[in-house]
Amino acid sequence: MREKLLQIVTKMQDKKIMLIGDMIADVYLEGRISRISREAPVLILEHTAENVVPGGAANAVHNAATLGGKVYAVGILGNDFPGQELTRILGSKGVVTAGFIPDSSRTTITKTRVMAGGQATVRQQVVRIDRENKAALSPEVERQMIDYVQRVVPQMDAVVLSDYGGATVTQAVLQAAIETCRLHGKPSIVDSRYKVMVYKGISLVKQNESEAAAAVGLKALDEKSLLEAGKSILSDLQAEAVLITQGPDGMTLFERSGRVTHIPVTNVSEVYDVTGAGDTVVAAMILAVAAGATYEEAACLANFAAGIVVRKPGTATATPKELQEVLGGHHEAH
Repeated sequence: MREKLLQIVTKMQDKKIMLIGDMIADVYLEGRISRISREAPVLILEHTAENVVPGGAANAVHNAATLGGKVYAVGILGNDFPGQELTRILGSKGVVTAGFIPDSSRTTITKTRVMAGGQATVRQQVVRIDRENKAALSPEVERQMIDYVQRVVPQMDAVVLSDYGGATVTQAVLQAAIETCRLHGKPSIVDSRYKVMVYKGISLVKQNESEAAAAVGLKALDEKSLLEAGKSILSDLQAEAVLITQGPDGMTLFERSGRVTHIPVTNVSEVYDVTGAGDTVVAAMILAVAAGATYEEAACLANFAAGIVVRKPGTATATPKELQEVLGGHHEAH
């Protein structure tokens, strides 16, 4: 398996992946703790830096690009600094951003974290401020997105729908994407936080345990209900495969053939930060499938990629070189 996975990493390079979803700018406002305010019992921070990091679907884009994919990003941005920064950052990674549709009536979705720290103090998050327009997309903007998807999907190797619950992936957009993929024989994967059950006809589904539980109307999953949930999602969506990630318990793959495969994590003791690991799993999984991997091989590769990013702080990515190193140094138990 290890040799096969190494070959897949090589074949993944330059595969064309369209990624449609809620592009989010994670903004970090850094401040040095100065003193306590006289006006209220709050810290006064001296502003030291401001950084924008790709979040939401933009993190999935970043992951797919870092893993070696040629990514075509599709989403809605406001005419604002966070939107410009996302376009610049992703463009610098070789991402094709022609599918970013500017909408002057909206702001780019931003999650601003105010971070406080000092020379003798630990850097920590003080507050998070979210900005998002919950209103439906205008018919014109939605039409632009659908036109781009229908025009460009035939040139792609695979398509990702990264739905963080924003306004981007409308029913019309997701239907157009799925139908175009089926028409042209392109594999597709969805990672949806709140509404996975509307993605009927998608090839692959990725959910974490809590999302999968909610999808089938449960609060949590035990061993038995995990199997039932996986099979139920697979059947209802008429998918080829469903991958449910389980944090430190690894992941379980359900295939249309009826086969269920549990994949344990690569190294439990080294899990530090799971932020954004789901985006890594989706990116690695679809790139591997585009490179000709079986669903089990793709899930195993995604598991190794996730094992790399959880050892890094914050929203992180994995490189082909890191994957090759971890695969080269990994000895299978059987």
